[in-house]
Amino acid sequence: QVQLQESGGGLVQAGGSLRLSCAASGRTFSSFVRGWFRQAPGKEREFVAAIGWGASDTNYADSAKGRFSISRDDAKNTVYLQMNSLKPEDTAVYYCAAKSSPSMIEYAYWGQGTQVTVSS
Repeated sequence: QVQLQESGGGLVQAGGSLRLSCAASGRTFSSFVRGWFRQAPGKEREFVAAIGWGASDTNYADSAKGRFSISRDDAKNTVYLQMNSLKPEDTAVYYCAAKSSPSMIEYAYWGQGTQVTVSS
């Protein structure tokens, strides 16, 4: 059974940092595109960041550029999201996801989410 499990969420003050992790099990995701999304209360889920096969093969939402960094450790089947200079508007449930090819529009695998709350 394929599972993605997020961890690392929590409550942090504005300007602080958090590092989210997403551990995969049930299959190897080394060839998959890994992504992070978030959903704030009353809003639709939105893209945050994604990483392809190479460490430099990354892209970010404008809201994340310069503050967030996505990375992966394929030996651990894990992807990370380092979030710095957090703002109250970053408060959301953060989800990790995976898809088998960059050409795919939809992500096939999703985690359950981890809550990030940024206080002002």
